[in-house]
Amino acid sequence: MSDTAWNHSATRHAAAIEMSGVEKRFGATRALRGLDLTVPAGTVCGLLGPNGAGKTTAVRVLATLVAPDRGTARVAGYDVVREPGAVRRSIGLAGQHAAVDEGITGRDNLHLLGRLHHLGARAARTRAEELLDRFGLAGAADRLVRTYSGGMRRRLDLVASLVTAPPVLFLDEPTTGLDPRSRQQIWDTVRELADAGTTVLLTTQYLEEADRLAAGVVVVDHGAAIATGPPQRLKASIGTRISVTLADAAHLGRAAVVLAALAGNGDVRVDQEERTVAVVSRPGLEVPLPRLVRELDAVGVVAQDAAIRPPSLDDVFLALTGRPNTTAPGTGAGSGVEGRVA
Repeated sequence: MSDTAWNHSATRHAAAIEMSGVEKRFGATRALRGLDLTVPAGTVCGLLGPNGAGKTTAVRVLATLVAPDRGTARVAGYDVVREPGAVRRSIGLAGQHAAVDEGITGRDNLHLLGRLHHLGARAARTRAEELLDRFGLAGAADRLVRTYSGGMRRRLDLVASLVTAPPVLFLDEPTTGLDPRSRQQIWDTVRELADAGTTVLLTTQYLEEADRLAAGVVVVDHGAAIATGPPQRLKASIGTRISVTLADAAHLGRAAVVLAALAGNGDVRVDQEERTVAVVSRPGLEVPLPRLVRELDAVGVVAQDAAIRPPSLDDVFLALTGRPNTTAPGTGAGSGVEGRVA
């Protein structure tokens, strides 16, 4: 599945990241199976998929940490196999876990990284101060990093990847385990970077994260891309999401039959604990809310809540693969997105 509009965008702008037919095997495990990926310069691309889909392996190939077995990959115009040094000079990388030194201050972390990247002492200090001010860490700059909150450590880790002002930034699940406020701070930082022209490849299991940040999304499953396009276009390619919450869990079966019939889709999800039933209708099929309520009333089902709304990226993943993913954490209270990954 592809999206013409986003692919045309990739042709209008120089591609900052390209992968073509990339394969990678670790022993008997095929982590990547011919992965294709194109990210236009100056955009945010969300790389989505369940645990084990190949997202982190793709980032490691692009960052020259592992070599592909087959296929080609280029970053900022440089081949990751033939020109690894040039690639490394063009990228920043923030992995799944903060890699800053907790035994020194935030300011010293950034100053040290500047010197390691061959900035002079004065230039390294100037760059550290600039980044601390820009990303709201100046007030904590002289505290030991071990005293930082989890969100502050992750923000410092992200900022540390920007010491050399790289044109391409890889963020591998940067908000995993953060509270909603800290996650929002990371999102604000990513938006600011993209607005300034940085190309960002973001791997994530948080659906709301991709919806809010990414101009384009690549859904990966079993090491290959199964869908590409803007989030809204991917969601528009499937039907409407219908969900009900019941007063009595004993009526879930009856409600499931009603929703399946209305949606023209028997792939209904039932949650006994939450007393909910949800289904995505066939594309183009409209189901008015009054009709849903009438059909439930006709079989004696009392709904505490009934909703018909646009689908989530989770629904896209389910429609593409025929299964939800249940390994990912939820997206935070009030997000309106279920805790399964797209």
